[in-house]
Amino acid sequence: MNRVYNFSAGPSMLPEAVLQKAADEMLCQGNSGMSVMEMSHRSADYEAIIQGAEALLRKLMNIPDTYKVLFLQGGASSQFAMMPLNLMQKGKADFVITGQWAKKAAQEAAKYGVANHVASSADKVFSYIPELDPKTFDPDADYFHITYNNTIYGTRYTELPDTGNVPLIADISSNILSEPIDVSKFGMLYAGAQKNMGPAGLTVVIIREDLLGHAKDITPTMFNYQIHADNGSMYNTPPTYAIYICKLVLEWLDEMGGIEAMYEINKKKAKILYDYLDSSSMFHGTVVPKDRSLMNVPFVTDSEELNAKFIKEAKAAGFVNLKGHRSVGGMRASIYNAMPVEGVEKLVAFMKEFEKNN
Repeated sequence: MNRVYNFSAGPSMLPEAVLQKAADEMLCQGNSGMSVMEMSHRSADYEAIIQGAEALLRKLMNIPDTYKVLFLQGGASSQFAMMPLNLMQKGKADFVITGQWAKKAAQEAAKYGVANHVASSADKVFSYIPELDPKTFDPDADYFHITYNNTIYGTRYTELPDTGNVPLIADISSNILSEPIDVSKFGMLYAGAQKNMGPAGLTVVIIREDLLGHAKDITPTMFNYQIHADNGSMYNTPPTYAIYICKLVLEWLDEMGGIEAMYEINKKKAKILYDYLDSSSMFHGTVVPKDRSLMNVPFVTDSEELNAKFIKEAKAAGFVNLKGHRSVGGMRASIYNAMPVEGVEKLVAFMKEFEKNN
């Protein structure tokens, strides 16, 4: 069976070397005599895995000692509630609405306090990152939330807002590990793992220690960051196998030269695709050039029929999951860390051929 080029936005493709290693260790990991799936999370064997994953993440992302790394469940969507429950002491937060996930984060926060919409790009189907005016920020907000990279609409922040003393929080689900991020500029970062880190089921939270310990009385125990921090992400059984795969991905990334090296490869892949889209008379990108994502590239033709035909023929040729999100239509190629340069080159060659024939 030939492996396809999988352009899915998530769960997305994993590095082949990682899948191979997991396959080799499926029945017996190390000298444990068992699969990681069967291990007690309290065992010394498993402790080495979760602690190793955290140590590697800290190394790769250069996470300061004043931040806790939490391995949680519930997807990034659970964070939309955990943030206000843990962080809303004064009862208000600022949000920049750049797409569906930013909108959902604000809607959930509004159940617990005031969710102030500082700016939005909804007027042009979220095809750009709005210019932000610090005068519109609330200096008394508990936190200021952005979605760093917008998986659905294919935009990313190239410049971070200066929020002063208000902790900046970012959803980095679709760009974590793909480009250098200065963790010290944020109060908290969070990401669902299923795009750039591993399989679905694991969520990573990187939170500054001074933001812990302020949870509302109504906060469920499982939603209290402090509980997870105090218990080393072991308050209950963590998603053990997902954390193990994440550790293998981090090892692979380290061997590749780390995030700086990966960033260079990602810029190269994105340039190949955007350069073609900018020169094509059939296909065109949907995002303002200066705000284009390096990870998620939405594009369209001028006709729905042609879009459908392209998606169908691409799938037959081994380029799968190129259908755009239902709110944008058209196509979207997600080119996360695990997508090799050759995958993007072959996709562009296929697009050129399609353009010629249609």
